[in-house]
Amino acid sequence: MGKVFYLSTALPYVNSAPHLGFALEIVQTDVYARYQRLLNKEVFFLTGTDENSLKNVQAAREEGISVKEFVSRNTERFFALKKALNLSFDDFIQTTEDRHIKGAQKLWQACRKDIYKKKYQGLYCVGCEGFYKENELIDGLCPEHKTKPESIEEENYFFKLTKSSKTIQELIENDKLRIIPESRKNEVLSFIKLGLEDICISRSAGRAQGWGIPVPNDPSQIIWVWFDALSNYINALGYAEDGRKFEKWWQNNENILHFIGKGILRFHAVYWPAMLISAGLNLPKIIFVHGYLAFGGQKMSKSLGNTADPFKIVEEYGTDAVRYFLLAEFSAVEDGDFTLGKIKNRYNSDLANGLGNFTSRVLTLQSQCPEIGFQKADKGINEKIQETKQMVIQKLEAFKFNESLAGIWDLIAFGDKYINQTEVWKIQNPNIKCQIILNLKTILDNIAIMLQPFLPETSAKISRLKKGEILFPRL
Repeated sequence: MGKVFYLSTALPYVNSAPHLGFALEIVQTDVYARYQRLLNKEVFFLTGTDENSLKNVQAAREEGISVKEFVSRNTERFFALKKALNLSFDDFIQTTEDRHIKGAQKLWQACRKDIYKKKYQGLYCVGCEGFYKENELIDGLCPEHKTKPESIEEENYFFKLTKSSKTIQELIENDKLRIIPESRKNEVLSFIKLGLEDICISRSAGRAQGWGIPVPNDPSQIIWVWFDALSNYINALGYAEDGRKFEKWWQNNENILHFIGKGILRFHAVYWPAMLISAGLNLPKIIFVHGYLAFGGQKMSKSLGNTADPFKIVEEYGTDAVRYFLLAEFSAVEDGDFTLGKIKNRYNSDLANGLGNFTSRVLTLQSQCPEIGFQKADKGINEKIQETKQMVIQKLEAFKFNESLAGIWDLIAFGDKYINQTEVWKIQNPNIKCQIILNLKTILDNIAIMLQPFLPETSAKISRLKKGEILFPRL
C-alpha cells in the first residue's frame, strides 16, 4: 500500500446536537488515522456536517429560528467533539461552504451527460433523504426511521444509475472497491442484482423551502442532498479548482477509505461510485461499515429520540474512558447496546483495576531500581511483547478494534501474572530484582506505545506518571 491515506467519516445531519452513535464512527476513524501516522504514513482525516437536509429546515422551523442560525449552532457542537473526544481530524467541511457548493455544482456538470429530467411519483423519507419502493418498507414504514414516507409527485432531475450497474458490481465482486465486512459486501451485491433504477437527484425549490444548493442553470430545482453531500469527500480537497491537493489525495491515491454506518451503505457503495464513474474521477478503495450503537434496544437516533450525549458522558468518565468503551465493548461491525452501567463496569474492571492497577504496581517497584534503564529485558519478555504488537497490528488492519485492544489487555494480564509468579517484592538479590522490574517496565512502556492510537491521552500520561499517582481512580 502507498504512503498516503485519505480517511473520512460520513457527514452527520445537524438537525440536533451530536449523539454517542456518531461518536462511535468518528473515534474509529481517529484510531485508524493515528495508527497510520505511527507508521509514518501521510494522513488526511476529514469529517464535517451535512447542513442542506430538509430535516434541518423542519427542525429550525420548530424552534422558530432561521435555518442558518440553527445549523451554525449545531455544527459548533459537532466541531466541539474534537476536544471532547481528542480527535485528530485535519479538516472539517460544512456543506454550506463556498468550496462545497462550487464542488457540488461542478460534479453535477461533470455528470451532465447522465442527467435528465422527468416527472416522478415516489415514497420519500425525509429522515433518510431518499426514496423507497413499497416492498422496501416494513409495515408501511421506513426501515431506518420507523416513519411513514411522504408520497411525492414532481418533475425532477434523474441520474442514470443503471448505466454503471455492471461496472460497480464487478468492482465490488473483485474487491477493487472493497466493502468491509463481507456481509455488507454481499448486501450491496444483492441490492445491485435485484436491478437498479435511475435515481432522482433534485427536488423543487418550493419543497426544499429554498434551502440547499441550486441545480446549475435551473434555480427552480435544488440538488438532492445526497448528491450534494457525497461530493464533500472531493470538495474538501479542492475539487472545484482541480489543484495539487485534489490530485494528491484523491486522483492519485490508492488508499481512500470511507468510514460509514450500515444505514447509508447503498449511497456510498452504489450511488457515489456511479457519480464518480460518470464524472471520470478516481474511486474510493475501502468502505468500512460499522454497526449501530443501540440504546434501549433500538438504534441510537436523533429521529427516534433515544440518544446519549457524548459531552455529558465524557464529563463524567473522561475522554479516554469513553473512547475505550466505544472501541472495546463490542465488534465494530456489529450492533452494540449502550448503557451507563456498561461504561462504568468497563471503566472499573479494565481501566482502574486492569491498566491502572498494573501501572501503579510497576511504578511502585520501579522506584526501588532507579538505574534499570541501562539494561535489556529478558528474551522471553521481548518475544511476548513482539507477539502482542503483531497481533494488535493485524487486528487493526482488519478494523477489529475490540480484538486489538483485547490483545493489549492480555499483555496487561501477563504482566500482572509475572509480578505474582516472581513475587518480586520478596527478592533480596538486587540484580535479580532489578532485572524483573526492568522486564515489567519494558512491558508497561510498550503497552503505552500500543495504546497511542486508541487512548492517546492515557498513553502519554503513563510515561509522565510517578509513584503514588493514579491513572484511573476507581468509580
